[in-house]
Amino acid sequence: MNNVNNSKGIILVLIAMATFSVHDAIIKFIFKEAALYEIYFGRTFIAAILSALYLLLTNQKIIFKTGYPILSIVRVILHFLAFSFYFISLTYMSLAVATALYFSTPLFMSILAKLFLKEDIGIRRWLAILFGFIGIFVILNPDFRDFDFKNLLPVVCALFYASSMTISKKTADKDNVHTQLFYFYIITITICLTMFLLSGSGQFNRFDDPTMQFIFRDWFFNPNFTWKYIIAMGILASVAFTCIFKAYTSYSTSITSIFEYSLIIWSVIIGYIIFNDIPTLRTFVGIILVVGAGIFIFIREEIKKQKITIETPLRR
Repeated sequence: MNNVNNSKGIILVLIAMATFSVHDAIIKFIFKEAALYEIYFGRTFIAAILSALYLLLTNQKIIFKTGYPILSIVRVILHFLAFSFYFISLTYMSLAVATALYFSTPLFMSILAKLFLKEDIGIRRWLAILFGFIGIFVILNPDFRDFDFKNLLPVVCALFYASSMTISKKTADKDNVHTQLFYFYIITITICLTMFLLSGSGQFNRFDDPTMQFIFRDWFFNPNFTWKYIIAMGILASVAFTCIFKAYTSYSTSITSIFEYSLIIWSVIIGYIIFNDIPTLRTFVGIILVVGAGIFIFIREEIKKQKITIETPLRR
């Protein structure tokens, strides 16, 4: 890869991360007027249509048969749960904090790669993982006498997403990215429609807490306000994924993947502009530890010629 190509890949990743930060900000902006799985369904449905059009226009081959039917279902369910937790965390947590905790994903991916893919991890990467988890501790600043466990949701998201991506690494030998994406859209939309049939009328919404209302609120509570944003989210998600896909398939992943951490910078900026959220010094210290650990893991993988995390987008 030459420098010009890598520069283009970096720009694509930066655009994708800026787009994702706006996407996340919209959730935080509208969550009191919409239901979680209404948003999940709308943005996934729109993104699926746009992705299908992109594949058709670019003559990309789509193989609908998967070589790993059970693992594909498990992978999508883990991904679905991961971002359910992440979207929920945005209702009570600043964009910067939620994003920083989410970027503990490489720590979990390294551990899972060791456990299930038998990848070799040396002492330096184990130390990086340790420092990353110290960073999580610093960000959360837990009071063990009265700890609010819902603050762990972005970390649980990272664990589930890392598990999903570990399965993707396993299934990639038979299923290309388009096949994996097809099953993601089909299964996710099916799950969302099932959630609509089970609780879409708001029959379980008996809570005063805004976060719980977001989970159980009736769908189409205020469609005139929310659906223009949901459609925008679907467009943003599709644009971001297209940029990430192009960057990871056409340019050096060992270089471009590091710039996914720009999502934290975008989240700090947008969180301040829209929600007046200003991270504390402690939060910044924790972010530095988490980001530093992730980047070190990327660098060590490149040195060791391993591809545990750097071939897999941290956000998609």
